[in-house]
Amino acid sequence: MITWARSVGLMAALLIAPLLSGCDEAPKQPAAAQAPPVAVTVVRAETRDLRPTVSFSGRVTALQKVDLLARIEGFLDTQNFAEGAQVKAGDLLYVIEKAPYEAKVASAEGAVATGQARYDRAEIELRRQTTLVARDAAAQTKLDDARAARDEAKGSLDKLEAELTQAKLQLSYTEIKAPISGRIGKSLLTAGSFVSPASGTLATIVAQDPIGVTFPVSQRDILAVREQAAAGTSIADLTVHLQLGKDKRYEQTGKVDFVDVQVNTGTDAVDVRASFPNPDGVLVDGQLVTVVVESGIAKPALVVPVSAIQINQSGTFVLIVNADSKIEVRPVETSGQAGNGVAVAKGLAEGDRVVIEGVQKVRPGQSVEATEIKPEV
Repeated sequence: MITWARSVGLMAALLIAPLLSGCDEAPKQPAAAQAPPVAVTVVRAETRDLRPTVSFSGRVTALQKVDLLARIEGFLDTQNFAEGAQVKAGDLLYVIEKAPYEAKVASAEGAVATGQARYDRAEIELRRQTTLVARDAAAQTKLDDARAARDEAKGSLDKLEAELTQAKLQLSYTEIKAPISGRIGKSLLTAGSFVSPASGTLATIVAQDPIGVTFPVSQRDILAVREQAAAGTSIADLTVHLQLGKDKRYEQTGKVDFVDVQVNTGTDAVDVRASFPNPDGVLVDGQLVTVVVESGIAKPALVVPVSAIQINQSGTFVLIVNADSKIEVRPVETSGQAGNGVAVAKGLAEGDRVVIEGVQKVRPGQSVEATEIKPEV
């Protein structure tokens, strides 16, 4: 029995040994293929002549804006414009019921005619009495009375003519015309409404071309501009740009045409206004914009595109591709923006290849395949 058990154990050991030896040797896997370098787009940092800029928050303000008011009372007969349309100076916009004022004019004209007749009769009587007194055929008192009657008739006639002028003026007020050219807003009252001077604004006309942009400038910046003026650069030499969105710049440039004579005591700033051509009506009265004031004196600066600048908790940096085609992180200090370019004061050298596309796909030390393009800054 013992001999049989030993024989079975020996056979089992011989059968299991090859299996155990096979488990000790792991199957060989094929070597993994190496990932290709990530493609990125780069530009070279280069020195350019840039004009220093400073940005402000501004608001579009019409250089001319008129609120249309009724100068007399009556019912609106017609409205002769489409809301939001362009109007020209002199265009007829509203008509107030004319009949009552035409009647006043007719009545005043009749009164003037009567007064003129009285004056003419008094003038004839004065001449007659003058002749009789000269012939000693009438008393001097008769002449004095005739002269007084003539003068009284003249005063009455002058008063009636003034009333006629006033009646005609009121009749002219029944037609409300555009005093300036521009775009007219919503009509606050419609035909059939009763209007009077107390009714308030009927509609507003805003001149759109040119148009102004007002922005507050600190006393420090005003002093800097005055120092530049002392060096030969005046406010008129400053070029003003507008940013309408994140990367959208208004095509037209403006010039400063007004600096307020008072300082806002709450903000210690002075309101400055620049005027801009606005032929397509892109700028709208009351619109918020970013004002970028550009100095008239160009200075050399190392420039990279805006898209190259990155920001994290440590500060501002760019990614560059070094001579080994690997990614490096370079902390930088910027000194201003001009157009689509950013001036870099520290951290880069001219000719460094700066990544502008593919930033999110790479990490420091990673090999990349760089495609170089010409920067548009």
